[in-house]
Amino acid sequence: MTYRKLTRLVAVLLMIGGAPAMADDIRRETVHFAPGTSGSTINARIKGYNSVQYSLGVRAGQKMSVQLDSNNASLYFNITAPGATEALYNSSIDGNGTSVTIPSSGTYVIDVYLMRNAARRGETANYSLTLYVE
Repeated sequence: MTYRKLTRLVAVLLMIGGAPAMADDIRRETVHFAPGTSGSTINARIKGYNSVQYSLGVRAGQKMSVQLDSNNASLYFNITAPGATEALYNSSIDGNGTSVTIPSSGTYVIDVYLMRNAARRGETANYSLTLYVE
């Protein structure tokens, strides 16, 4: 399976799990913590069907905390484990803050997106995403 086909398949599966209905643009960023630190806060903005996927390498047994704060109540995130077809955590169901014990080592993806109702209206969301790994 080509990378492009795999990316499309993942996008479709994320839609089923509560991610945006159709992403116009998926920005991908790798998260690196400053030397000597275990966390970082990212301040950013998305609009409409755009989304951002933050990749973060973690080891089994570590605890990853994620907190999303926004001026838009329709902004959410999913956490997806490497190779998974379903989100490990879906904030549209469980809330915009969590602490998850990592089941297996690898690169996890935190996908930040607007729900379809807000995306369809072309809304913009400013947000602060705080990531911390113990």
